[in-house]
Amino acid sequence: MSEKHSIRVGTRASLLARTQTEWVVRQLQQLGHSVEIETIATIGDARTDVPIAGIGGDGVFVRELERALLDGRIDAAVHSLKDLPSAETPGLSLACVPRRATPFDALVSRGQPTLAALPAGAVVGTSSVRRVMQVKAARSDLVIRPIRGNVDTRLKKLDGGEYDCIVLAGAGLERLGLAHRVTEVLAPDAFWPAVAQGALVVQIRTADNAVRAAIAALDDRDTHDAIRAERSFLATLAGGCLAPIGGWAHIRGDGLLELGGCVLEDQGERVRRIVARRAIDPRAESPEILGRTVALQLRDEGADAMLARMRERAGNSPS
Repeated sequence: MSEKHSIRVGTRASLLARTQTEWVVRQLQQLGHSVEIETIATIGDARTDVPIAGIGGDGVFVRELERALLDGRIDAAVHSLKDLPSAETPGLSLACVPRRATPFDALVSRGQPTLAALPAGAVVGTSSVRRVMQVKAARSDLVIRPIRGNVDTRLKKLDGGEYDCIVLAGAGLERLGLAHRVTEVLAPDAFWPAVAQGALVVQIRTADNAVRAAIAALDDRDTHDAIRAERSFLATLAGGCLAPIGGWAHIRGDGLLELGGCVLEDQGERVRRIVARRAIDPRAESPEILGRTVALQLRDEGADAMLARMRERAGNSPS
C-alpha cells in the first residue's frame, strides 16, 4: 500500500477500545503508513443497562464495525478478539493478531486481596457466566452481582462501595495503565479465561490485499497459532463468546503448542467442571486440529449435554 493512501481504521468508542486501536495505529505509522481513525458506535456500548445476552449475545461489540468494513467506510477494524463470534463473517478476514497481552482474568479488591481471603458474604461484581461459575466454584459463600460498563465505570462502582471486589480481564487493565489495581491474577487451572482473551485482531475485507500487506508486519506467529487453536476449540463445541467455556493456548518452553480447555455447568449446590488439554508441534500440525481434538475430548466427557442444559436454563430465565 502506498504511503499516499490512508488506511481508515475503525474502533469502538470506549477508552479501552480507542487505546488498543491507537497502539495499532502507532505501529502502522512507524511502518510509514498514513492512518485515520473512525469511531463507530456499537449496540453493546450503547446498552449498558441490560446483560449482554439480552441485547443479542455474540457479536454485540463488533457488528457495526463489520458492516462499516463491508460497506467500504473503513479499511480495517481493531477488535478485542474475544468479542468476535467463532464463525467468521463472509467477506471478512482476521488478518493480523499482534502479540498477546496477559490472557488471564484479574481480581480487583477494595479489602482482602484474594478470592480465598474474602469474608463470607462479600460482594463480587461480574456479569460473565464463565466468571460467575468459577467464582462460585471457588467460594460458594460469596454474593455475586452483575456489573456492566467500561473499565473506568466498573472501577468507580467498586471504589464507591457498591462491590467488595470485581473481576476484569487483566489485559484491559494493563493497556490502560491500571495493572497496579490488580490484587490477584486468576489463572488456570483454578480459573480459566475466555477464549482469545488478551488478544487483539485487525479485521479486513478478504479481497483487500493492499491492507493485508500493510498490516502483515504486526502479526505475531505464536499468538496467532494459539488463537487459531482456541477459536477452533470454541467452534467445535458450538459455543459462543458468552458460553461457560474457558480456554488458553500457549507455546511451551519446548516449542510445543499446548491448549487447555474447560466447560462449566452450574448444578445448583455446586459447579461441575471438566478440563482437557493436549500439545502439538505447530510446525507439523494445524492449530485448528489441536482445537478440535481438545473439544472432542471434552465432548466425550459430556460437554455437549452440559452446554445444552446451560442453554436451556438461560432460555428459560427471565430477561
